[in-house]
Amino acid sequence: MKLLITGGAGFIGSNFIHYILKEYPSYRIVNLDALTYAGNLENLKEAENNPKYKFVKGNICDEKLVNELMKDIDIVVHFAAESHVDRSILNSGDFIKTNINGTHTLLEAAKNTGGKRFHHISTDEVYGSLGKNDPAFNEKTPYDPRSPYSASKASSDHLARAYFHTYNLPVTISNCSNNYGPYQFPEKLMPLFITNLMEGKKVPVYGTGENVRDWLFVEDHCRAIDKIIHQGKIGETYCVGGDCEKTNLEITREILKMMGKGEEAIEYVKDRPGHDKRYAIDFSKIKNELGWEPKISFEEGIKKTIEWYKNNQNWWRSIKSGNYKNYYKKQYGK
Repeated sequence: MKLLITGGAGFIGSNFIHYILKEYPSYRIVNLDALTYAGNLENLKEAENNPKYKFVKGNICDEKLVNELMKDIDIVVHFAAESHVDRSILNSGDFIKTNINGTHTLLEAAKNTGGKRFHHISTDEVYGSLGKNDPAFNEKTPYDPRSPYSASKASSDHLARAYFHTYNLPVTISNCSNNYGPYQFPEKLMPLFITNLMEGKKVPVYGTGENVRDWLFVEDHCRAIDKIIHQGKIGETYCVGGDCEKTNLEITREILKMMGKGEEAIEYVKDRPGHDKRYAIDFSKIKNELGWEPKISFEEGIKKTIEWYKNNQNWWRSIKSGNYKNYYKKQYGK
């Protein structure tokens, strides 16, 4: 099988590429990534010399390139997205271009090259915000996005679903909760806090830190996508969660404890506009239909994550300094 992975130089995409090359050594992968700020080819050093792996620098909005790549593949796994809520609040334009227009370009190419199998990666944020005692999101929860980011992802979900209904394109969608683990860009909560503490800096907590998220170790997410692309029912959506609801303050205190720091390292900052209070995922559908559930506990996952950042300081220091942008030039001479 030959996979087109979009956004494979990002956090979840690169973890998925490593996972597939390990679990399915006969599969071939084409990784299409524009290498915007969060795309980092250093995430894929181990794959560079694998004959089953090929990197293509390009934008998913590039119709000609996307159509050419689509001709020779069996399945698209579409990770590519602008995904940082704070950035979407400051400048929503890139989110509209990539998350909506880019997804449309990919869907059109999949349709026009024989109807390629298409798996679309999405987020629980499309469902909006939950109250403290509300039931968790599931596949039938109405969409209620609250940020430009989540609105753009909701739009791309609707497009993917429309291509299934209108053109009979073999589409599946997954909406997952907050991922964490190796190779996560250090603007996100966990890697930002871990690396800040290693640099002797404080950790910025929004508001009072009471916002609740459901946390999923990235390797468990990769296993879920594996199940969906091989066994999932065409036209269906699967919610993927970690069964791990925690407030941001609980996460912060756990990281502080594991890194031998006290609460004096916390810096409370002004809350983000429209900050959703709570996300939670009911993953009973994928569990009952495909036999997936998270294997890695939060305690094990956070320990693995902290150890990874401790053991890969050159990786994240290169990002924080901006030097990681030179890696592509060194490897490809462009």
